[in-house]
Amino acid sequence: MNRRQFVTLTGASLLSISVVPAVNAEPVSKVSGLTVADALQTLDQLQKAEVSTLGKWNLFQVYTHLAQSVEYSMTGYPEQKSWLFKSTVGSLAFSVFSGKGSMNHGLDEAIPGAPALSEEGDPQQALQRLRQSLMDFVAFDGNLQPHFAYGELSKAEYEQAHVMHLNNHLDELELA
Repeated sequence: MNRRQFVTLTGASLLSISVVPAVNAEPVSKVSGLTVADALQTLDQLQKAEVSTLGKWNLFQVYTHLAQSVEYSMTGYPEQKSWLFKSTVGSLAFSVFSGKGSMNHGLDEAIPGAPALSEEGDPQQALQRLRQSLMDFVAFDGNLQPHFAYGELSKAEYEQAHVMHLNNHLDELELA
């Protein structure tokens, strides 16, 4: 092996080592059913585990974002897409997601008009806020507010949307 081959092979080996995930790391299991009860069981498991994020947001930001979404379904989203968007693209997107039982969206996109997500905060407190928001949602008997992109959703549709949203963000979490 000549010097050039050795340098190339060594560089490639070092690069592959730097991008290999931790030996004991494993993805977080998704919520098995699309119900709040199933989501709460998954959150219980996360609370007991050492979890890290693979995305741009830290755990505090992820959990806070998810809690905001549930809370806004009851109190109202800070900004809404146009009626035309919600009645065409938005409702079609929800129909597709609902049919697949999963959603896919930019995992570092904040809810339009929501306060900026702090980079500092206690992930366990944010996880508790998420749990509480889901329990509040189950107990809520008022009028649910239109989703900023999907428009009017029934309680069952919102429940499905919230759990699909959680599952989408679980894609970027792993257990240590």
